[in-house]
Amino acid sequence: MITQNDVEFYKENGYLLVQGLFSQQEVEDMRKAIDGILNRAAQSKFDSNAAWQGDYLPPEQLKKLVLKGFHDVQYHDAAFMRAAIHPNMAAVLSQLIGPNVQLHHSKMLVKPPENGAAFPLHQDAPYFPHASHTMLAASVHLDDADMENGCLCVIPGTHKNGMMPHVGRHYLDHREYPISMATPCPAKAGDVLFFNYLTVHGSDVNRSTRNRRNVLFQYRDPMDVPTLDTHVNWGQGLMICGENPIYREYHANHTLQAK
Repeated sequence: MITQNDVEFYKENGYLLVQGLFSQQEVEDMRKAIDGILNRAAQSKFDSNAAWQGDYLPPEQLKKLVLKGFHDVQYHDAAFMRAAIHPNMAAVLSQLIGPNVQLHHSKMLVKPPENGAAFPLHQDAPYFPHASHTMLAASVHLDDADMENGCLCVIPGTHKNGMMPHVGRHYLDHREYPISMATPCPAKAGDVLFFNYLTVHGSDVNRSTRNRRNVLFQYRDPMDVPTLDTHVNWGQGLMICGENPIYREYHANHTLQAK
């Protein structure tokens, strides 16, 4: 799926867009799966709004913004398990992380038309810091994305900065790091944007009449241990390729809730 030049680009810049990793049928399967999850969530008492909070937008504008987000989507629909372990995904990950790759968690993010919330520039590392910083995100695009509907933007090379000081709920000060200073990463449905969890990234508001649906998988080298006991989720540790060099038992740290 990628060349050595692509690998070098990722190492230097902290991100890489891989085009056409998923077929249109696979994309459509995931779109239908998202619709099903949203419908089931809306009928339960666990529906939630994951819009960012903070002083970067006026309160009256914040109230209008929506960002639907759910974790561990592979436990809601098999389409996402197939995506997480897809041969094309494994082929890329084995070159960006190494021969041994483990799933940390997954997340679905939906920016609805005209009021889809922004994500201020931030690093993912503060949420789940690891010792060796092998963690990367693979953001699967289920819709064409551009600046109009809030595509992802990155600041190349910031993965070399280490952990940067964040404010509020783990985002960078928007006055020092406005979204305008980041490089847009427009993509087509089926494309996947890979970026290190130290790479500064974010997205603007969806101002279009189109959805912007993404599914994000976080992967790591299994030898890269967490430095904080945080963001532990059920089923964590699925091997995507290679082997886990350390034998251990994995136990669910999750209380099953039902309607």
